[in-house]
Amino acid sequence: MSFDPLYFHERAVRKPSHESVDAMRDFLVAELDARDHAVESDEAGNVVATRGQNRPHYVLNTHIDTVPPHVPYERDGDVVRGRGACDAKGPLAALLAAFLDVDPDEFGGGRLTLAVTPDEETLSLGAAALDFDADGYVVGEPTGLDVCNAARGRFQGTVTLSGTAAHAAERDAGTNAVAGAEDALAAIRTFDENREAHESLGRPLLTPTTIEGGEATNQVPGECTITFDRRSVPPESVDDCLSQLEAHLDGLMPAGVSLSVSLLRPEMPAPEAFATDEDAAVVRRLQAASGGDLRPFGAATEASYFAADAPTVVFGPGVLADDDGPVAHATREYVDRTDVHRAAAAVTDAVSELLG
Repeated sequence: MSFDPLYFHERAVRKPSHESVDAMRDFLVAELDARDHAVESDEAGNVVATRGQNRPHYVLNTHIDTVPPHVPYERDGDVVRGRGACDAKGPLAALLAAFLDVDPDEFGGGRLTLAVTPDEETLSLGAAALDFDADGYVVGEPTGLDVCNAARGRFQGTVTLSGTAAHAAERDAGTNAVAGAEDALAAIRTFDENREAHESLGRPLLTPTTIEGGEATNQVPGECTITFDRRSVPPESVDDCLSQLEAHLDGLMPAGVSLSVSLLRPEMPAPEAFATDEDAAVVRRLQAASGGDLRPFGAATEASYFAADAPTVVFGPGVLADDDGPVAHATREYVDRTDVHRAAAAVTDAVSELLG
């Protein structure tokens, strides 16, 4: 059976996958089953199919979930609109086409794996559960056919300030945790001032986003919590940032105020920053096949979970934003069908070269 990535893409965009990915997962599995490819679905909801065995081993990865709300499918010439059109059902169609077209046995061996995750837009538990011993990864996201070899890490955390509650009429009997937030916010602003910028990703970003404190309007607040968003760059890890931030803030707190720094959602895997060497084979082959620029990806991505294992790139049709504003995650989400075809051809050519 021949595979038409544009026909697959059209049907995929029509399937809502913002609340449940079950219908989309069944559709993908049916496409693989129809071509006699054994499919594994693990407890985390991943769909995994493999062709060939031994080395080299390359993995094609993307996700089937989308953000809400569902945006109905529309087509205007070569432009397809709808939720998931570029994030990430366009990349999925391209990667699936490459997986079905490339037979590792034709190149004397090697292995090609398609790994599709169910929850990239929320918890990323699927990607965190995958464990491959690979030689390289291509992660499908909307990059405008550029080859992205780096991305910032992302996580959210909290700074919890603890003072001593007291009646507001006797304020000197307590220690005001909300007032301590003034010093904490000032210290957050200076946390990165002596850090060097990464050569491609620039400087890390630490942004306080929400603040909560106090229980009553006539009480000196005994606790205050500042939530922050961290966009890291190599070589910083999540654990490094938490411990260094706590030490930095602790040395600048007023007397009587203690603090702790922790992850906002410790149960949720946090994508680390990564940067793949531009001379890595997967980078060179995909850039030669696509003709795209080499640059960082503009958002956090599940590629971070694979980059610690082997050289990893992010690639696909569509864009996160254009001159008119956001595209991915926006109600105007779209992709050019020509770019879906070009992406499929580029990944197919690159993987063929890598396996050969």
